[in-house]
Amino acid sequence: QVRLVESGGGLVQAGGSLRLSCAASGRTFSNYAMGWFRQAPGKERDLVASISWSGANTWYTASVKGRFTISRDNAKNTVYLQMNSLLPEDTAVYHCVQRNWGTLSSSLNDYNYWGQGTQVTVSS
Repeated sequence: QVRLVESGGGLVQAGGSLRLSCAASGRTFSNYAMGWFRQAPGKERDLVASISWSGANTWYTASVKGRFTISRDNAKNTVYLQMNSLLPEDTAVYHCVQRNWGTLSSSLNDYNYWGQGTQVTVSS
């Protein structure tokens, strides 16, 4: 059974940084692409970053490009999201997701498992 557990959220001032982590278990982590999506109250889910099984390929939505970095450590079964220059509009619950394939996708519909999420709040 796939399990994804996020951590690292919190309250930060605009311009600050946070690093989210997602620990995966249940199957061979290094076989599968991973990603992060976020959902703010009253808004749709928005995939913000994804990474291929090896980490060689990454994708970012336009609003976070240059500010967020996704990475993974296959030895630790963990994916990370480093978030810099945070803005109030980045406030949301952030969830990690895992795909049933090793290649990344920019569509949230292509991901099969997700965690409970971690709250990120950016104050102005």
